[in-house]
Amino acid sequence: MARRVTQRRKIGMTVLAWAVGLLIFFPILWTFLTSFKSELTAISIPPQFLFFDWTTENYATIYEQSNYFHYMMNSIYLSLGSTALGLLFAIPAAWAMAFSPTPRTKDILLWMLSTKMLPAVGVLIPIYLLFVNFGLLDSRLGLIVVLFLINLPIIVWMLYTYFKEIPGEILEAGRMDGATLRQEITQILAPMAVPGIASTVLLNIILAWNEAFWTLNLTTSNAAPLTAFIASFSSPQGNFYAKLSAASMLAIAPILILGWFSQKQLVRGLTFGAVK
Repeated sequence: MARRVTQRRKIGMTVLAWAVGLLIFFPILWTFLTSFKSELTAISIPPQFLFFDWTTENYATIYEQSNYFHYMMNSIYLSLGSTALGLLFAIPAAWAMAFSPTPRTKDILLWMLSTKMLPAVGVLIPIYLLFVNFGLLDSRLGLIVVLFLINLPIIVWMLYTYFKEIPGEILEAGRMDGATLRQEITQILAPMAVPGIASTVLLNIILAWNEAFWTLNLTTSNAAPLTAFIASFSSPQGNFYAKLSAASMLAIAPILILGWFSQKQLVRGLTFGAVK
């Protein structure tokens, strides 16, 4: 009897997991289908799901009217640049908090995380003025710094969590063997925390890639990433849903492919240290 109940529970959880997965995936599927519709079909009521005249006209129009690869390269530069800068600062900070904690360490971590609760629009004007004064408006460097700063608390928190799972005795043994501080971090700590660092890198790339508020307000054309590329297909004349959907698919395709091929590493990193 107990075995039958357990089996039913497993089946129920599997069905629930599939239902939630399909619910989350449906907007992406609908966007994909809409990108192959004409504008009239895209706004038709009732909506047409699979049985419509498929067309690649939207993708052709986007290719002719916009420089997609310019926006994509900007997204790559911003994501990788802010991630590299974040690791440069976050790894030493997380190391210090994990292996040399003070009575205020947890307070500092909570304070860092609380900055993520600040509405971005609340600091838009001062940051915009700083960008104007320092000549950083519509520049890759300026956006890299902003993306680095807004994601730094999450990077520090994640790395701190992973580093806490590494026995401090290993680092002490390295010090006894004459390892310097740099060698301790780069040759002992970092190799042991590769899964955690990898998942942190992947998450930060995704967050930077998807950031829209700052990229839309601090760029116009030169440093505009794919989020601005999508917004360019919304005009005062109205929203062209088919073309917006095609632009959205082109914008999310690279990060979806990255997530698909690195999902094992991401899951391994997110569960790093869960079972000792």
